[in-house]
Formats: sequence, structure tokens, C-alpha cells
Amino acid sequence: MNEEFESIIRNNTWELDEFPKGKIPIDCKWLYRPKFTAYRSIEKFKARLVAKGYSQKEGIDHEETFAPIVKLNTIRMLIVVAIKHQWKLHHLDFKSKFLNDDLKEEVYLM
Repeated sequence: MNEEFESIIRNNTWELDEFPKGKIPIDCKWLYRPKFTAYRSIEKFKARLVAKGYSQKEGIDHEETFAPIVKLNTIRMLIVVAIKHQWKLHHLDFKSKFLNDDLKEEVYLM
């Protein structure tokens, strides 16, 4: 939890503020997922602070939703094509990419 919280603070993702009247807060919660060693024993738990977005209403709380995902088969196919054409491959880790995007709407977490 500390690592996730420090990442939020370091990236200036949100700020503590007084809750204005007339706004609807979005509840949030911590999610924990185990990270395993090569021998399938639990090494540590990864924590994420997530907003309960299912309580939002389009047009009131947000205008659009964008959640990029990729399937493992797509990555495999791209690697095969890159090898065939002798392209250079680069790896990027977007662990907290969502933290670096700007929102148009004001969002209040509770």
C-alpha cells in the first residue's frame, strides 16, 4: 500500500481538498493481489487504490471511458512479425500510466 500511495503522491495524481456541496463522491477501495515466486509461493501482495467507477453515471460524472488492454496472443504475434522483419524490440512498463493522464472532469473520491 505504501508503494502505491507514494506513487500517487509523487505523480501529483490528486490533492486533498474540502468536499464541495452539490458534487457526488465516488467511493474507493484497496485491492490486493498476491505476487508469486518461481516456485509458486507468495512473495508479496501488490496493492492498488481503485475508484468504484460503477457508481458513476455517464454525462454526470464522466464523458467517455478508455481502458486499453492487450491480449497475450496479440503480443506473441507482434513479436513473431518483428523477428521475421528483423525489427528492434523495446520493452516499456506502464505500471502507473493512468496516473499521468489529465482528466477534464473533477472527480472526488471518498
